[in-house]
Amino acid sequence: RILSTDTVVMAVITKKKQTKRSFFLPTSPLCSVACAVVFIVLFNPSSGLGASRHMSNNMSLRNMWESQMHIVYGTAWKKEQTAQLVEEAVTTGFRFIDTACQPKHYNEAGVGEGWYRAALKLGIDRSDMYLQTKFTPIDGQDPNRIPYDKQATLTEQVQQSLSVSLKNLNTEYLDALVLHSPLRRFEDTLIVWRQFEKFVDEGKVKVIGISNCYDLRTLQALYEEARHKPKVLQNRFYAESAFDTGIRQFCKEKGILYQSFWTLTANRHALATPDVKAIAATKQLTPQTLMYAFMMTLGHTPLSGTTNKEHMAEDVAIMERVVGGEQIFADDQEIAKFAEILGIPGHTSSLAD
Repeated sequence: RILSTDTVVMAVITKKKQTKRSFFLPTSPLCSVACAVVFIVLFNPSSGLGASRHMSNNMSLRNMWESQMHIVYGTAWKKEQTAQLVEEAVTTGFRFIDTACQPKHYNEAGVGEGWYRAALKLGIDRSDMYLQTKFTPIDGQDPNRIPYDKQATLTEQVQQSLSVSLKNLNTEYLDALVLHSPLRRFEDTLIVWRQFEKFVDEGKVKVIGISNCYDLRTLQALYEEARHKPKVLQNRFYAESAFDTGIRQFCKEKGILYQSFWTLTANRHALATPDVKAIAATKQLTPQTLMYAFMMTLGHTPLSGTTNKEHMAEDVAIMERVVGGEQIFADDQEIAKFAEILGIPGHTSSLAD
């Protein structure tokens, strides 16, 4: 595992500044040779890795998390291509990765392989990555590929699922563990949540959250009952749920990070309108990256599941612009106009604090 190797630290001088990097190289008689090879590959200006390292140098993971100005790379439905695509995403500049312990739709082990290979290539640490996975109840699993004992108690299933996830993801801890959806009975949701809280107490998980929760009363009840409050809500962002208007307001009030998925797919018709295309063009963006900028401006975090390298680079570029302090939307009026095009009801809007 990347966490078990000895660390060799070297000072590297570039034309711009002096930086210190940690490399995960096993201590051995060949260490000096290995360091030289890593130096040549990673810091040669012609190596083509400048853009991906630029993201790591200039965008602190903690700052991005606290500001909510980032895009999460989503890994659903990528099957055998998962490892390659995750490696490409991280190499391009993504640092936030979402997956699930649900073989039906996710290749969690592929995510672990992909980020690990990219980390070795880039010379970045586990602490430079944000790894988020989900516990998926039996109702959401393929009956023939359940990653835990279906006869075990619910608490044991959660424990077994986490063990599988840690192994799959090549890590000793998770940045976030998300309940894939509320269970049929609220009492069972609380059973899962209590085990999640124990994981936080044990240092195995940093924050916990929930997904596919479209009932505000359920989210409020969970928040009130929780000892460790939900810090993440991941929902589909679409008209059928009125764009989670009330839920997003609750999240803002309680400091819950709202993550959106299906952000582009559910809004493709609006993004294809002449008005959106015109707004995007004035900002040197595509309609898709304008949508991501809109979500980040509101203080939300969109997921991108792109498999296209060019689109990955565009997503990273808009993250850099937003995190760098650029105000993509000039004022509340421009935000309100974009929200109206999308069809978001009662949007009074304000720029994210």
